[in-house]
Parts: sequence; C-alpha cells; structure tokens
Amino acid sequence: MRDRPVAGFATPDRIGEGFNGMTHQVALTIIAAVKGDHVQQLAQLLETMGRDAANNPLLPFARLSGVHYARLLLLDEAHDLSGASIAPQLIFMSDVDAPLDRRFDELVDLGGAGIDSIYCHCEAYPAGGLLTREQRMSYLRAHIVQADAVYVNTIGRTVQQIHQEALLREAIEDFLDRNKHEWPNRAPEQIRAAIQAFVDGDDQLRWARKPADQPGLVWQIKDWLDLVAIPLVLLLLLPAIIVALPFYVALLRLHELRDKAQRAAPDEPHIQELASLEDRSIQNQFSAVGFVKPGQFRLLTAIGVLWLARWAARHIFNQADLGGVKTIHFARWIFLDGKRRLIFASNYDGSLESYMDDFIDKLAWGLNAVFSNGVDYPRTNWLIHDGARDEMAFKLFIRAHQMPTQVWFSAYPNLTALNIENNARIREGLSGVMTAAATEDWLRRL
Repeated sequence: MRDRPVAGFATPDRIGEGFNGMTHQVALTIIAAVKGDHVQQLAQLLETMGRDAANNPLLPFARLSGVHYARLLLLDEAHDLSGASIAPQLIFMSDVDAPLDRRFDELVDLGGAGIDSIYCHCEAYPAGGLLTREQRMSYLRAHIVQADAVYVNTIGRTVQQIHQEALLREAIEDFLDRNKHEWPNRAPEQIRAAIQAFVDGDDQLRWARKPADQPGLVWQIKDWLDLVAIPLVLLLLLPAIIVALPFYVALLRLHELRDKAQRAAPDEPHIQELASLEDRSIQNQFSAVGFVKPGQFRLLTAIGVLWLARWAARHIFNQADLGGVKTIHFARWIFLDGKRRLIFASNYDGSLESYMDDFIDKLAWGLNAVFSNGVDYPRTNWLIHDGARDEMAFKLFIRAHQMPTQVWFSAYPNLTALNIENNARIREGLSGVMTAAATEDWLRRL
C-alpha cells in the first residue's frame, strides 16, 4: 500500500526531496484578456481539460510537484457600472509550495505546447510557429497578479507532507489491524511504543519520527516583521483614527441606508452549469466575482478590510481554523479591472450548502465586512451586522455571482482538511513524552 504512487507526490525513493526549509505556500494568479472572437473556442478547450484536470494533455497538473490546487476559469465579457465594456478574461490560479520560481519553471517546462494551445486565445500572446521557453515564461510572468488577501489552512504544510502523513496513517492502521489480537492486553503506552518501534523499523516510514519542516528563517523573519508592522502602524495612527472614526461611522451608516440590494435569483441554466462542476469528490471549488459599489468610500473600505484580512489570515487564522470554519484549504481575494470588481476563490470540503451554512453560522461578520462593499449584497448594519444573516438573500447572492470553474485540480481530493490535520497530529504523537491521558487521546486518532 505504501508503494502506491499518489498524484502529485514523490514516490518513496524520493522521500525528503525538496525539504529545504522553504515550506511556506504561495498563491500564483495569472490573468490574461481573451480575444473577443476566441471565447467560444477557449471555453470548449477548457471544458475538455476539465474532464480530467489531473491528467489532461495540455497541463497535466498531477505531474507538477508542489501544487496543492490549480484552476482555470473563463470570465465572459462584462460591462461595469458605468456601462464600459470589460474584455473576457482567462484566470489561472494555483496554490503551491515555495519556491515559486521552481514551480513556475515546472509549469512552463511541462506545459510547453499546451500553454501555447491555451494562451494563443489571449491578447498579445506571441504568434507564429514554435515558441521558445523564454517567450512563454515572459508572457506568463507579465500577467501575474498579486492577491490582496490569502488564506492558507496551515502555513508550512507541503503537498509532500500531506501525502506522506496520509500514507503513514494507513501504514500504522495496517500494522494495528495485523496485530489486533495483541492490543486488548496492552496499556496505551505500550501500544504507542509498539507503533513507534514499527515506524522506526520501516525504512520508508522512519522520516515520521522527525518533526515536520517549518518555513525557512528568512520567511520567519519577514513574517515577524509583517506581524508587528500593522499593529505598529495602527498605533502610530491611533490619534488620527480616533478623530476620523465618528465621521467614518456616520458615512458608513449613510451609505448603508441608501444601499439597494436586488434579490435576483440566478437563472436555471447557470445553476445547472455550476452544479455539473461540483461534488466530484469530498472537496469542492468556489469562484465568485462581483462589482464593488460605486464611490471612493466603498472602495476604500473594501481595500482596508482586505488589508486587515490579509494580516489576520497570515498571523491569526493560520492553524486550520478560519474563525471557526475548518473546512477551507486555501482561499484568496483579488481586485480585478482596476479595482472595479473583486474575485473570491476557495477550495473547501463538503457541499456548497454546508459551506455557506458554515460561514453564516460562524463568520457572518467577516463576510459582511468584505462583501457588503459589493453591489446587491444583502443590506448590512454597521458593516458587520445583518447581511449574511438573511440566509436566503445571501445564498441567492452567492449563487448569482458564482462563476463556473471549468478546470479544477486537487492534489489530494479524498482528504478533508480535518483528515489532513488529524494525520499531522498522528505524526507529531510519534515523538516526545506523553501523559497516559494524552496517549489515549492520540490513539483515538487512529
């Protein structure tokens, strides 16, 4: 069982490869305008790729190392709030393990002609015969867009670690099953010792007796500086904030009283298209796009909220828990089209219904703070109240703004975030000293 190759995972003879201390995660986003007369051709191409995202011949994501998730989605031509046209866009998103340069090199080297087949439908992509690696690299790099806020379930946990720890659990459970006649007469400490001896005696599992790698020193220094930077800035600005806050609150309430939220239900074909791309495994993808409400006040509020959200996601909600929601693997928020629109994309466990309910019950205030700055979001009070609490209006808003994700890849589609966290705790329990109670709790994880 342990010798079975897993999509996107190094086989056992390569265990440990890449563990160089650079174990944080990076959100890669590439956005390119699509030629108006190529939209239908590109849509058909993406639909074909999406039938087997892991092994499609153009971008076989399963062959890329260090890729947690990847998606391609096509946004049709749109018109902004003033009626100006917004060209159709192709959006590529991937959540990868550092270093980004290595992942980018692999993408271009593996994609090759497949990248040409996809991006030839986009504006300014080099025309002509066979393109060079440098031409592809230059085009893609020129279209990278930085995310405004990113959530990572557990910073530092790599694709390789996730797969290794899943195989570790399987191996330990097989060992326990093979010797199940011995355990009724053993104390918990003795069972744990037997498991440790089993792991120590297996060349392919011995790595698990060492702690998982953490992000490198340079990243940790930058992380600490980022941790203190925003509180320090807010502290320095505190006198000005105290003076400005009453005026901001008054303006906020004035805007909220004037807000109009149309409760327009999405049409049936749109719902059917979305549903056809969901529930293919225990994980799902979500992509939604909406316009920011007109005026500088709402735009600045959205920018400020995402500025704080980026900091909180990195420094507070970085251990498998986003304000009580524990089913999200990765998520990101990005302003589009000169900050006229905002896209939110996530990878999560379970159905969309349970996903929305989870947010409404546990993080409605966070949803309101960000998305109340979007057109037609259910009306809020004081930025964080009401809004998503109007369950039906919120769910209609979400479905109406959700975009089909034509191509979606997960490196571990049969593992939930809770599975992954539990497997990591099993590995941790192989080392160190435990009390009797802690040992019993650890064995229950198996």
